[in-house]
Amino acid sequence: MNAAIIFGLLLALMLTGMPVSISLGLTVLTFLFTMTQVPLESVALKLFTGIEKFEIMAIPFFILAGNFLTHGGVARRMINFATAMVGHWYGGLGLAGVLACALFAAVSGSSPATVVAIGSILLPAMVKAGFPSRFGAGVITTSGALGILIPPSIVMVMYSVATNTSVGALFMAGVIPGLALAGVLGGVTWYRAKKFNYPRMTKASWAERAKAFRESMWGLLLIVVVMGGIYSGMFTPTEAAAMSAVYAFFVAVFVYKDMSLKDVPKVLLNSANMSAMLLYIITNAVLFSFIMTNENIPQALADWMLGHGLGIIAFLLAVNIILLLAGNFMEPSSIVLIFAPILFPVAMKLGIHPVHFGILMVVNMEVGMCHPPVGLNLYVASGITKMGITELTVAVWPWLLSMLGFLALVTYWPDLSLWLPRTLGMI
Repeated sequence: MNAAIIFGLLLALMLTGMPVSISLGLTVLTFLFTMTQVPLESVALKLFTGIEKFEIMAIPFFILAGNFLTHGGVARRMINFATAMVGHWYGGLGLAGVLACALFAAVSGSSPATVVAIGSILLPAMVKAGFPSRFGAGVITTSGALGILIPPSIVMVMYSVATNTSVGALFMAGVIPGLALAGVLGGVTWYRAKKFNYPRMTKASWAERAKAFRESMWGLLLIVVVMGGIYSGMFTPTEAAAMSAVYAFFVAVFVYKDMSLKDVPKVLLNSANMSAMLLYIITNAVLFSFIMTNENIPQALADWMLGHGLGIIAFLLAVNIILLLAGNFMEPSSIVLIFAPILFPVAMKLGIHPVHFGILMVVNMEVGMCHPPVGLNLYVASGITKMGITELTVAVWPWLLSMLGFLALVTYWPDLSLWLPRTLGMI
């Protein structure tokens, strides 16, 4: 009954158009002061202890690094490198978009940032080369979602904060599924380009490829700095995030010189705004998690599901349906912070590995970012392409269907996620 009241109140507030973060906070406070005897002091204490986790500091640093790279010309050089490597295949520029998104995802940690950085440069070039605008929009909108699966990933840090799962293990677990999904999206792009005979580019010489690699090398080295540093034990994921921000600043300002020192305050301000928004969501989600635990709702849900003989297969199917439905109304950070504390205890009771469950949630978030009405990538792509949401939704369907198939694979084949971190001794 309490769970019905909490979620009913939350849904009612969200339907008024109120931001998710404020809806969470008001739901918690209303329930606490009218239905429980929890003292105000414990609420304040939980609020501060919930957001003083060391891992949370990684979020503003990854956002800052992504903003420096977005404004610093790294994306353009990655596109040139990707085009030199695969531009001569069917749908060459589209395949270059998938590859460039995968590379940029490995340094930015954010899907919208990947769509903006790659899409704003590549989409006009694709239209100019003779590709239909819908084809280009479909490629970039869905490939941009790789930003939260290929590590580093801000959404993985959110999941870690909500469930106390190792960030390093989650990052490593995202590598193989991220590369596999890039391959799936590339396969759909190649097939459709061959089917409709879309343009191909002239094959680049090895000298041109080497030149493109040298120019993009400073950006690509950030992957080595972050992942190499975490795996070698030189620094934690949070320290890696700080290192990536400093490195991205150095590359953008002093190496590529695409950004002057006078542009830095603007980037810092934009990053601070985005960080504050996410931290405010986290703060209210911590309170929401507290009230759920206080009312024993996750435990009651786990006991009910186990009591009705719901096994792993049925539970994971239910999780996917719930998260895909939530993706219709909320953005990824809110979904992870609201649903992870509720579903995680059930998953643990059923013996599902916390890292596998985290990757499953992230892939669900990827799909959610590409379908209406609240798909973030759709809105970002709409701003770049000047296409309506309805037209974009039609454009992304071939890739979106392949992502749903990939979601089923990740859900029921845990080793796809767990093999690499297990081999490296991280789990």
